[in-house]
Amino acid sequence: MVGALEGLRVLDLSRVLAGPYCTMMLGDMGAEVIKIEQPGIGDETRRWGPPWAGGQSAYYLAVNRNKKSLTLNIRDPRGKEILRSLVCRSDVVVENFKAGALNHLGIGYDELSADNPGLVWCSITGYGSDGPYAGRPGYDFIAQGEAGIMSITGEPDGEPMKVGVAIVDVTAGLFAHGAILAALLAKTRNGIGQKIDVSLLSSAVAWLANVGSSYLISGEQPKRYGNAHPSIVPYQAFRVRDMWINVAAGNDRQFQALCQVLEVDHLATDRRFLTNPDRVVNREELIPLLEDVLSRRDADNWLGEMGAAGIPCGPINSLDRVFRHPQVLHRNMVAALNHPTAGSIKVVGSPVLLSETPPSVRSHPPLLGEHTDDVLRELVGLGPDEIAGLRVAEVV
Repeated sequence: MVGALEGLRVLDLSRVLAGPYCTMMLGDMGAEVIKIEQPGIGDETRRWGPPWAGGQSAYYLAVNRNKKSLTLNIRDPRGKEILRSLVCRSDVVVENFKAGALNHLGIGYDELSADNPGLVWCSITGYGSDGPYAGRPGYDFIAQGEAGIMSITGEPDGEPMKVGVAIVDVTAGLFAHGAILAALLAKTRNGIGQKIDVSLLSSAVAWLANVGSSYLISGEQPKRYGNAHPSIVPYQAFRVRDMWINVAAGNDRQFQALCQVLEVDHLATDRRFLTNPDRVVNREELIPLLEDVLSRRDADNWLGEMGAAGIPCGPINSLDRVFRHPQVLHRNMVAALNHPTAGSIKVVGSPVLLSETPPSVRSHPPLLGEHTDDVLRELVGLGPDEIAGLRVAEVV
């Protein structure tokens, strides 16, 4: 079946995670993605290991499927001309250079969109293209701290804690992906492209969501609650006999059902715990009582009974359990690819399903420069001798 973005060409001048995640999503949807990398070096994540598979880092393999790799020195005048030629034949450019870096080289949005007025250009930076912090480099870890995410993550008396995944990079990539699709839709109405400006800091502030709203409304600093919830109790992780589980009794009916499953019906009628506001005020008295009972049986026993009673709950899985989870497998969240040096490898599948134009995992994350000759021949019109000369001169 044809992908939703079949026929769309994307030049990917990004590296590491935010940009590559965005372009991988576009590639999964059917776009042709050409990853432009520095000759001999490539994306930094190619060297971010272990683990490795066939000389390729797992980090690089995670976000670069469904792409072609073209090595090109965009600082060389001939490299710039090749880039211009490719831009004229493309619909989208995604880049994550420091703000202004490509303008300084004469190959920024203003210069290249003049040749292609329909171009959709997406810049992903740490802080945005303007403002007092625009010139600073962007790092997920720094953004998590600067946007306040770490101040609300971790145990109440512990140190501020980052999220275990580079979630700001991933979120910025998703925001960029959505903005690109919106810009392409706008182009169908007016024929004009535009520049998209996505930053790690703004992305991180945006997904503070209800916590950010609560501060803006009340002016009160949010506290850290570890795995608990500031305004729903019990809604947290519990240690049962063999592992950790999550229990989320989001309303009074679910709390009463939980008390029945745990055979502590008296707690459901205790004045301290009758309503959720009561339980929030008296959480320090309630939680130890629940922890004591839950610690006596294994996860499968508790989860089975809670699930049957309609109580939201689930295991806190290690990754070996995640990737053999029956629903994860049913939704094709593990995909297999044949790789020229690593053989058969597994990658995480696409999280979205489209009934008529489904995303697909079609091609392996490319070797460095694997498609250089093909792209230069087919899109730029260069012959073998010209390509060989560029390679000797280290332009490609």
